[in-house]
Amino acid sequence: MVKLNDDYLNNKAAFEQAGIKVPTYDQAKIKQATADHPRWVHFGGGNLFRAFHAAIANTLIEKGELDSGVVVAETYDDGVVKDIYNAYNNRILRVVTKADGNFDKELIASVGEAHFFSPTDQAGWDRMFEIFKNPSLQVVTFSITEKGYNLRTVDGALNDLTKADIANGPEKPKGNMAGLVSLLLARYQNGKTPLALLSTDNFSQNGDRLKDSVLTIAKGWKDNGFVDDAFLAYLQDPKQISFPISMIDRITPNPAEAVSDKLKDSGFEDYQIVHTARHTNIAPFTNTEEVHYLVIQDEFPNGRPKFEDAGVIVTDRDTVNDADQMKVTTCLNPLHTALAIFGSVLGFTAISKELQDKDLVALIKQIGYVEGLPVVTDPKVINPKDFIDQLVNKRLPNPYIPDTPQRIATDTSQKIPVRYGETIKQYVARDGFDPSTLEFIPLTIAAWFRYLMAVNDEGQAFEPSPDPMMDDLKKYVGDIKLGEDTDVHAHLKDILTNTSIFGQDLYAVGLGTKVEGYFKQMIAGKGAIVATLEKALKDHAKTVA
Repeated sequence: MVKLNDDYLNNKAAFEQAGIKVPTYDQAKIKQATADHPRWVHFGGGNLFRAFHAAIANTLIEKGELDSGVVVAETYDDGVVKDIYNAYNNRILRVVTKADGNFDKELIASVGEAHFFSPTDQAGWDRMFEIFKNPSLQVVTFSITEKGYNLRTVDGALNDLTKADIANGPEKPKGNMAGLVSLLLARYQNGKTPLALLSTDNFSQNGDRLKDSVLTIAKGWKDNGFVDDAFLAYLQDPKQISFPISMIDRITPNPAEAVSDKLKDSGFEDYQIVHTARHTNIAPFTNTEEVHYLVIQDEFPNGRPKFEDAGVIVTDRDTVNDADQMKVTTCLNPLHTALAIFGSVLGFTAISKELQDKDLVALIKQIGYVEGLPVVTDPKVINPKDFIDQLVNKRLPNPYIPDTPQRIATDTSQKIPVRYGETIKQYVARDGFDPSTLEFIPLTIAAWFRYLMAVNDEGQAFEPSPDPMMDDLKKYVGDIKLGEDTDVHAHLKDILTNTSIFGQDLYAVGLGTKVEGYFKQMIAGKGAIVATLEKALKDHAKTVA
């Protein structure tokens, strides 16, 4: 048996017996180096960081290209710092799960310090200010989820927390962004050393969103007399403070019970999953998938670790945007949404289970390879076809990635303009392409209308996932009964012409009537969704190389 806190340098054999790879570097020296000359701070100490960013740092330390560890600044849950980082000496057992059921296990010791960054934790608060004043600091990365950047209400007005932070100034901010700007102010007041703020949260133009949030706080403080114009100029000068954009792609869900059980059986004692008081699910281990991508804009005014030697793609801004567009509009998100819609109405509760259904696999192959790839934005640094190959053959079938169609179906009305509307737009804009030749994107849109009826393929009611337009959309289809003669056009025409949902009037591009036809087949009775999918594949599927 072996524990995460055991001496991995002098007891390497015990870890090897449990199938765990260990570092060759001395963690104590890395901790001291971090205290002396911090290089890298990361906000958000959750599962994605533990599986991905910490592993990048681990690789660079092993190669002698990073001379100190990562400082973790957890902003949401003090229990994560106390019960996971402090309790296990900042160590992480990363478990890379594979579609064939095998694991790769590695002990990672690249975290030099971990703090809860909040005015309620004076020690962590003070230490973060010390770190930001240190000119050795080069990069600050973020995985705090998209809502962590949010300063506004639904109607666009500043929320109450942000109003209070702007009114009260830099001394005791409560919001994430105000806390960050306080740290930047301390850096400005102690030498004006440059710094890169790199968002690695999973949404487009993430660095721009981070910059906007930072400047919103800073401008509010300037208007209230807390800071001067020179501080704003410092934040807006990319040679001083940069906000690179990134594209990140690695599925890292909550720790899985199945992984915990296998670790216990392998002789690893720290297999228990922790449920903190703030309802964070985290563990001494983190489970993730084998395929991963991180593409970042190379804009680091104070230097940076050699990220590319740990598999990160470091490139220009346009290439990052192209990589993001490839993923979001063609090679991943449209396939995910198709599985979410069909999976929900067909009663699936796991994406990996859907990949055992030959018709659903055939569906996403048609959307990805046949309809998407011909108009894909090729970023050159990632091969789009290879990306889909990995998704279909390695990623989605992975039984240890417990993702559900119901989770992915959340906010579908907000996703369709990008996930399908962009491909349709390319078919309209490019010579030699006719959007009316598309079959499986309109089939999926029809299935979405069928999903909005909140009745599954067996005729039983189910609860659709949350969506800000759900109440409005259900009004159009909620009165439809399976097997009854229905004027489909009258029900769907107002939605199919809604350019905010599809990016264009679907009738005008030759797809509205096609969607209506598929939907009419799907409401014929019980089992009609499966029958419609089978018929569409038989009549229209093209060979996939």
